[in-house]
Amino acid sequence: MTRSAAEAARLPDPGAILPVPNKPRIVFLKPLLATLTGFGNVEVGDFTYYDDPLHGQDFFRRNIGYNFQASGARLTIGKFCAIATAARFMMPDAMHAMAGPSTYPFGILGGAFAGALPLSDYPWRGGGDIVVGHDVWIGAEALVLPGVTIGHGAVIGTRAVVTRDVPDYAVAAGNPARVVRRRRTEEEAARLVALAWWDWPAARIAKAVPLLVKGPVAELEAFARG
Repeated sequence: MTRSAAEAARLPDPGAILPVPNKPRIVFLKPLLATLTGFGNVEVGDFTYYDDPLHGQDFFRRNIGYNFQASGARLTIGKFCAIATAARFMMPDAMHAMAGPSTYPFGILGGAFAGALPLSDYPWRGGGDIVVGHDVWIGAEALVLPGVTIGHGAVIGTRAVVTRDVPDYAVAAGNPARVVRRRRTEEEAARLVALAWWDWPAARIAKAVPLLVKGPVAELEAFARG
């Protein structure tokens, strides 16, 4: 096998933080997360990358907001997701109490303010986990709010503010984000979810790339059966 043929046959390494030679802006998040502490409530799948020309390896510190972990909420991002520059995830620890006349968190200042009402007694608003499925594309500067589930194969538009769940294989855009179209019909989406190609071995995925990029669902199903 020639050197060029061997290079073409090489499978990408999901454990490499910088998977593309000479392109440090593209960062695999799972191996990066493994080098950090303080993010036990965050999980990322294989081959999911963040693209940022300046701050690629700062994703977990810059792009996950208010991750104080007091709420117990988790952020889960699936496999083969593509996250564009400055997309952010807001954890529910950002949600101020709104039961009274003021939303100000007086207790964080300590002293007499904290003594008057401990932070543990504030009626904090809930939010819940953020769950991003597999094969999701999140556009630049999008913001995903607490409690949202983004389905497999979904696309989130640039600067979208995602306040509600997004179905599998839907395209959501705007502020607040709304489904503007379906990438696949509900029936096709269900068939693709059932295939779960993102769980296949990398060598099998490599053979299926032409079908994954250009082929109809039926041909991908035939490939899976074969």
